[in-house]
Amino acid sequence: MNDNIPFFKPSFSQDEEDAVLRVLRSGWLTTGPEALAFENEFSRFIGGTHCLAVNSATSGLMLAYDAFGVGPGTSILTTPYTFASTATAARHLGADIRWADIESDSYNIDPNRIEEALKKHPEIRAIVPVHVAGLPCDMEAICYLGKKYGKAVIEDAAHAFPSRTPGGFAGTLGDAGVWSFYATKTITTGEGGMVHVRGDEAEKRIKLMRSHGINRTIWDRYTSVQASWVYDVVEDGWKCNLPDILAAIGREQLKKADSFLDQRSKTARKYAEAFRSCPSLELPPDGTGNAWHLFLLRIIPEKLTIGRDEFAAELQKQGLGISVHFIPHFELTYFKKRYNLTREEFPCSARRYETTITLPFWPGMSEEQEDRVIRAVISTADTYARS
Repeated sequence: MNDNIPFFKPSFSQDEEDAVLRVLRSGWLTTGPEALAFENEFSRFIGGTHCLAVNSATSGLMLAYDAFGVGPGTSILTTPYTFASTATAARHLGADIRWADIESDSYNIDPNRIEEALKKHPEIRAIVPVHVAGLPCDMEAICYLGKKYGKAVIEDAAHAFPSRTPGGFAGTLGDAGVWSFYATKTITTGEGGMVHVRGDEAEKRIKLMRSHGINRTIWDRYTSVQASWVYDVVEDGWKCNLPDILAAIGREQLKKADSFLDQRSKTARKYAEAFRSCPSLELPPDGTGNAWHLFLLRIIPEKLTIGRDEFAAELQKQGLGISVHFIPHFELTYFKKRYNLTREEFPCSARRYETTITLPFWPGMSEEQEDRVIRAVISTADTYARS
C-alpha cells in the first residue's frame, strides 16, 4: 500500500458524481444550460456581473487580453513569478511581454516596479498582476497606476478564489479577472476557468471570440425555434467554451468553496504554528483576503547546510509530494531566448525561487497527514541546521 502523501487531492463527493450523471443522462454534453447556470451562480457568489465560463484560465486570459486591445504592436506587463501561460496567452495574440519584479516580502508584483516599466514602455496595453498562492496583490496601488497611465488592469486570479478583500473579490477589482478551475485549484472542474469583465462591449467581445466568432451560441442554435443551421462567423474566434459536464462539477464545487477555504485556512494555521519557531524556515506571507491556495514555505539557506533542491529531495524521500511555485520566466528557455531575460534583472524573484518549497496542502487532509508533513519538514530542518 502506498502511504505517500500527495501534493494535492481533489475533494469530490457523491454530489459531483450525481451532477455528471445528470448531464450524461440529459443527452446534452457541450456548453448549454449547466454552463449558463454556473456563470449565473458564480456571478451571484462574487456579487458581480459579466461572468463567462471558459475551458481554461489560459484561454480566459487570452480572451480578456483581446477584449482590451492586446495584440500586435502592444505588450502586457506582468511578473516573472507566475506560470508561463500568463505571458504566452499574450504571445498567442501577437503581443509582447514586459516584466516587473516582485516585492521583497511577498510573491506578488511590486507596484513600484510597475510604474518604472510603464514609464519605459509606452506600448504596454495591460497590467497583469498575479495573486500568487491566493494572497491578493496591492490592487489599490495597481488600479491607481492603471488609471494614471491609461492601461487596462487584468487580474490573473487563477489562485485567488474565493479571495475577499474590502474592495470586493480578487478578480473583480480591475477591468477583468480570470480564475482557474484546473485539477489542483481551490475549486475544480478538472479543466476550466471563469472570466469576470467590466463593460458590455468587452463582454460581447469575449462571448463572440470564445466560440469561433460565431454570432449564435451552440445552445441557441440547437434549441431555438429558429433555423438551427443558420449562423454567421463574424470574427476569427477560438474554441474556448466550457462543456456542461465540467460546468456541472463546478456548480457543486462552488457550493463548497467557503467550506474548502475554512479547511485550508485551518491547515495553514497548523503549519504556521508548527514552523514558526524553526529558525531556518520562513512562513508564507499572509494578509486580508488570502484564499490559501498553496502553502509556500521558504528555507533560509544561511542557516542550513543544504539548499532548496536538497531540502525538497529529503522531503520526497520521506513520502511527501512537494512542488515549487514557480519556476520564473527567466529560467525558462522560451523567454530566455526570445527576450534575453536574466535572473539578475529580477533579484527578488530569483531569491524566492531558490528558497521556496510548496508543501502538500488541500481540504480534507487528515490530522495524521498534516502531522507527517510537519514532522518531515522539522526533522529535515533540524538534521541540516548549520551549527
